[in-house]
Amino acid sequence: MRPARLRYGLAAMHRRLLPALLSATCLTVAVGANPVGSAAASTPKVAIESGNPINDQGSSYDYRSNITAISPRVPGLSIEVLEFADRLLLRNHTGKTVTIYGYEGEPYARVLANGTAEQNVRAPATYLNTNFYAQVTVPPIASSSAPPKWEVVDRTGEFEWHDHRIHWMSPVPPARVQNQSKRTLIFDWQVPIMVGTTKGAIDGQLFWTPESSKAPLAVIILGVVILIAGLAFVVFVRRRRARTALAGGRGSGTGGLGGAPEEAW
Repeated sequence: MRPARLRYGLAAMHRRLLPALLSATCLTVAVGANPVGSAAASTPKVAIESGNPINDQGSSYDYRSNITAISPRVPGLSIEVLEFADRLLLRNHTGKTVTIYGYEGEPYARVLANGTAEQNVRAPATYLNTNFYAQVTVPPIASSSAPPKWEVVDRTGEFEWHDHRIHWMSPVPPARVQNQSKRTLIFDWQVPIMVGTTKGAIDGQLFWTPESSKAPLAVIILGVVILIAGLAFVVFVRRRRARTALAGGRGSGTGGLGGAPEEAW
């Protein structure tokens, strides 16, 4: 009696391995790469995010700005970089006024002790910060020597702003990035602030940090693992089928009642 045919032949395994490999590859790409959504680009404005870093004033996946120090060190003062190297977010719960200074040393913005955030409409930085490469015309009202004119923008103790000092001011990669697949320090940066009457600064560093090179490597590794596992399974099935066929042949030769049992899996 001829042994029953196994459900998992080599051709069947190939039909199952290919979709699995493709699915795992797509999943790895989605995890390894940075997500790009379909949200429309937001209008450059304080405390506004589009939800998609690439749509926020020109942020790039290849740059990272990191804060290395904040002075003076005061409890209740926190600052973080948003969207790679796009914006800074300052939270003031110090009980003192925290002032941020612009590119010419002018008072640009401040968060009062009561949580009110204000922006100086006479500061050139107020207008320069509305475009990723500062490609704007600063109105005559703005001057670093003009007395501040404060305008309330928030009352939550926070102020968020785009700052040109923390990012690369060109769509062309920096000359010092000789190998675009290697993490490279571009420059150190500093944003002057004042807490109460004490002068200080936010210090940081800008890096070229390519992320796109990681996803293909992960895809290759995962694909090899899946392929090896699939081939091992095929070998196992073929050997088991051979043993089943041999056992069936012996059963027929000795007058076995039913021969080899049919594989149930």
